Amino acid sequence: MNFRDLGGYPTSDGRSIRWRTLFRSDALHALTPADVSQLTAIGLSDIVDLRSTYELDAEGRGPLGREAIAFHHTPLFDGDPQSGNRSAPTNMSLGERYLGLMFVGQKKIANVVRILAAARGGAVYHCAAGKDRTGVISAVLLGALGVPDDLIVADYALSAERIDAIIARVMSMKGYEDALRHMPEDTLHAKPETMEKVVAEIGARYGSMEGYLRDAGVDDSVLERLRAKCLV
Repeated sequence: MNFRDLGGYPTSDGRSIRWRTLFRSDALHALTPADVSQLTAIGLSDIVDLRSTYELDAEGRGPLGREAIAFHHTPLFDGDPQSGNRSAPTNMSLGERYLGLMFVGQKKIANVVRILAAARGGAVYHCAAGKDRTGVISAVLLGALGVPDDLIVADYALSAERIDAIIARVMSMKGYEDALRHMPEDTLHAKPETMEKVVAEIGARYGSMEGYLRDAGVDDSVLERLRAKCLV
């Protein structure tokens, strides 16, 4: 429901994101044989699964698990998604939740960037809905590659075009119906102001998304490899 190519976004230095290199998605377990053929045809070499072990065990990897594609299970948080939703303060905005994830999971996010930079071909990263954890990774990647903040926000907000279908699909998955029922209504959207808060706060604390990654230990070699791979 929420698979898309990040190719084509311009950067502040006059370049753009290379097509068929970085993809973001919701969970990939329900792909059809035609979907699998299309993804293998475009040279997909790596999958980064941001879901928890609980989520992966409940839904599985899906048909791409039978393909010669490197699989990296890199959960940004692990455990039952229901417990996380119930323990988080209900008065937190969605942007504040994203920032909390970015601060607590900074090293894990840095590791995802290292994996994507090292991928030999096209790479897709995904969570369950392709909106929240995937949205955070997208913001970090696009920012580190030099995509302006307004386009990072616009990319995040594209999920709003299919939010009803995304929620319906997640509701049909094992273990998610009760989790969504306990989530504050403020989290079930993809409003621009949510990501605007994130990029503003990261900019204020670290100077940029690149600064955020450097603070997590990502060095020049990784950033240079990422740019060489993803920019044209």
